[in-house]
Amino acid sequence: MRRIFIVVCVLAAGALTVAISSGVSGEHNATHRWPFSELELGMTSPPGGAPALATFAPLGLRYQYLSAGVNTGHSWQTWGNGHGSYVNAYIAESERSHIVPVFSYYQIRQSLPGSNVTDEATADLTNLDNPRTMRAYYLDLTAFFRHAARATGPVVLQVEPDLWGYIEQHARRNNASSVAASVASSGNRDLKGLPNTAAGFAHAVLRLRNRYAPHVIVGYHDSIWGTKKDIHDSHPSVAEVKLMAAESVAFYRSLHTPFDVIFSEFADRDAGYAQYVDAEGTSQWWGKTDYSRDLQYLAAVHARLHMATILWQIPLGNTLMRALNNTPYHYQDNHVQTLLSGSPASRRLLASYVRAGVVALLFGSGQPTDTCACDAAHDGVTNPAPIDGNRLRSVSADDDGGYFRLQARAYYRHPLPLS
Repeated sequence: MRRIFIVVCVLAAGALTVAISSGVSGEHNATHRWPFSELELGMTSPPGGAPALATFAPLGLRYQYLSAGVNTGHSWQTWGNGHGSYVNAYIAESERSHIVPVFSYYQIRQSLPGSNVTDEATADLTNLDNPRTMRAYYLDLTAFFRHAARATGPVVLQVEPDLWGYIEQHARRNNASSVAASVASSGNRDLKGLPNTAAGFAHAVLRLRNRYAPHVIVGYHDSIWGTKKDIHDSHPSVAEVKLMAAESVAFYRSLHTPFDVIFSEFADRDAGYAQYVDAEGTSQWWGKTDYSRDLQYLAAVHARLHMATILWQIPLGNTLMRALNNTPYHYQDNHVQTLLSGSPASRRLLASYVRAGVVALLFGSGQPTDTCACDAAHDGVTNPAPIDGNRLRSVSADDDGGYFRLQARAYYRHPLPLS
């Protein structure tokens, strides 16, 4: 349904404080700690990008995808100098710059044989139930944990964005155990005795984490559209949002596996990208009602599960800088200005997200030519003719005109405490 391409941009630091736990009992009942006491910001960041962050803003997190499939010969284990050195190097440079690394583990979709299937749900679920594919998958995931175990500080792993949404949509009576998955049948000795279901798959992820890298914070991705409705596109009523939250909680609980944090998202591309590349008109622009519904949903989930939430892959466009003229790398959106602009006293929306359990905002895009807070377009400082009233001139060569850089610096002068 989404994310295949990875856009790279850039981000710095924190100390352990806020406890996180799922509140679900089970085999993997471990308690980890979220490494910040304030609402943190982060962004996509390429290998080698950490040193440049000192000149950007004191962001506490940076994230990168681990992808390309577990049995294609192109997995992240072949990147860089091979043998998994990519993860080692990314963690090491993050730690030297006092940044917490976040990895989005996105391997199911791009693995064989599902990568040859057009429909993403079918591709994901086909791979999930294929013993050969999953044998390679668990070895690949174990390799990640072995490398992450060498870290001296916290590491965050987001497990399979989108997959859980597809499982939820295909589960009978909202029960993850009704969806087939190869777990014990994969032949992996570490997973002996686990059921061959999606719930068993969730258990497998946490069992491997506990065995090989117990300090890693593992995130469950809550795709709201797994309820077969979307907070934005479906325009749900207050009653429907409550029902959606209840369904999401029930599905998560059917996993019987205590993940450490939840990942959620607004969109995976700028509204201008959706408008001018995907020909979706203005349908993907968010307004006050959309944020209100999103807050209602997140708060309801948090009230039941008591889990910290990370808002991930937030589009980086804006409607204020002239650099944003809805051309490649310069697409408009309004999430950054809606969430971060204004004085500390006026950040009521941001404070509402904190009260709803949000502990971090990660900015970036899953599309190849979407807006970056970096010079991904390699076109220098860009100030084309204004469109729709965006009259502010660029303050840096960043493709967003430097707006996120300005807002992030302003935010960190008065960051919001988590408690």
